[in-house]
Amino acid sequence: MITAVAAARLGTKCAVISALSPDSERLLRRERVVVRNLRASDEPSAITVALSTRTDRRFVTFEGVNGSLPSRIRRVLPRIRARHVHFAFVPRPCQQWAAIVARLKRRGVTTSWDFGWDDRLAGDPGLWPLATSVDLMFVNRDETLLYARRRKFSDAIARWRAVSNHIVIKLGRDGARVIGGGIDVRMPPKEVRRIVDSTGAGDAFNGGFLAALIQGHSMRQALAAGNRLGALSLRHPGGVAGLPRANGRP
Repeated sequence: MITAVAAARLGTKCAVISALSPDSERLLRRERVVVRNLRASDEPSAITVALSTRTDRRFVTFEGVNGSLPSRIRRVLPRIRARHVHFAFVPRPCQQWAAIVARLKRRGVTTSWDFGWDDRLAGDPGLWPLATSVDLMFVNRDETLLYARRRKFSDAIARWRAVSNHIVIKLGRDGARVIGGGIDVRMPPKEVRRIVDSTGAGDAFNGGFLAALIQGHSMRQALAAGNRLGALSLRHPGGVAGLPRANGRP
């Protein structure tokens, strides 16, 4: 949801297909994001609580309807009309989603995915084919190691660099980097004087990056846009409050 809001505020027309609570749906519609709500009115919404300290962060989630969401998304994907589809959930099993990505590609639709952290996913034999089939794969530093199944960051980078698609690595205080597909582009971070809450900053980065790329900007410019929106998100609680408005101002 934060990714869509971030992209929408940069002038990209967005739609969200998910199982949404009434409050989430209203927020997205206020942001002029098209909504396809797959949750029935009598189904419980998923709820996530973010527990943040100065040194760490953990999430506690009540899944609610989310267990049924992937199968519902698979049913509606063949009917959507889009230039790009961004996936933001843990795929289980990966093999069937690689086939879906391939079908979208045949229709001329580009794709990206942000799995988030899931150590069970790292053992799925279909993970690598899926991760290397999307046009853009978003990971943070820890996920770079986990999904490459490497212990040293340099070894993980070497494995990702050899793939044919693009891997977008969010490195926090070290900025961001795109490798794979024959490129290696780095961008230093946007300075943030006071960090209030890091929850949602990665999703805000995704939205800024994707909006810039879809609008025809270079990888370097997309990294800069992602860093900017991620940094703005850090200044307020939650992931949306610090993002720029439609006029580009916070």
